Amino acid sequence: MTNQDYGKLVNERSKPSPMGKNIVWAFLVGGAICTAGQGLLNFYQSYGLDKEQAGTAVSVTLILAAALLTGLGLFDKLAKRAGAGTLVPITGFANAMVSPALEFKSEGLITGTAAKLFTVAGPVLVFGISASVIYGLILCLIKAV
Repeated sequence: MTNQDYGKLVNERSKPSPMGKNIVWAFLVGGAICTAGQGLLNFYQSYGLDKEQAGTAVSVTLILAAALLTGLGLFDKLAKRAGAGTLVPITGFANAMVSPALEFKSEGLITGTAAKLFTVAGPVLVFGISASVIYGLILCLIKAV
């Protein structure tokens, strides 16, 4: 079977995705996460943290909440309905870190949990750091001209 034949077979047998409904769910859930983040930012600032400290506290809180929800099996249920609405904010990265750790915990603390954590984080960190270096060099070149 060729790739074209397989693609045709898959298209014939798969149900069409309700794109409009998916977009609305992603928008609403992603917006709710961002609204919760803004509420947390205001909350932390009301306790005397400056904007940068409050932003750090919000990031930590959202990561912790996503990790806990992933561990309890609730994040995946929400993500099935909301799609990219849960994956785009920082909560998606937290879920991506915790999920492999939970899946491979039976293989041991080091060879299972710790090793699988970095199968997701490794490429993200490499590309993130590489992109920041490239952007920094471009900015330096632009300012030098």
